[in-house]
Amino acid sequence: MVTHENLLGGPPPTHLPDDPEPRELLASGTAPAEVAAKYPTSCLAWAQLADDAFADGRVVESYAYARTGYHRGLDALRRNGWRGHGPVPFEHEPNRGFLRALHALARAAGAIGEQEEHERCTQFLRDSSPTAADTLS
Repeated sequence: MVTHENLLGGPPPTHLPDDPEPRELLASGTAPAEVAAKYPTSCLAWAQLADDAFADGRVVESYAYARTGYHRGLDALRRNGWRGHGPVPFEHEPNRGFLRALHALARAAGAIGEQEEHERCTQFLRDSSPTAADTLS
């Protein structure tokens, strides 16, 4: 049996399990609020609500939606072996809801003047997935 040692010495990447129903509903045009109500643990639904609110200039609402998605994501990451740090690859589609919520939280925090939280979330996003940081920014 071949094993692959992590030569960087850090934790292995965390891959959240796939939850296709919320993603499919959002892709079909179902309102994000309906999706979040039906699937309240879906980071993706909360991230979409945050993005929509931010685009409409409702920054405080965006912050609240993003914070909900972020905390739902932290819960999911911990349930799947994450120990507070390590890669959360954007390339793994089920991770994207959490990463989008984290990005939305950083963006909204910056918009309301929460500079420390903006910087912390921005760095957390980059540390979790440089690809997500580059793609979402």
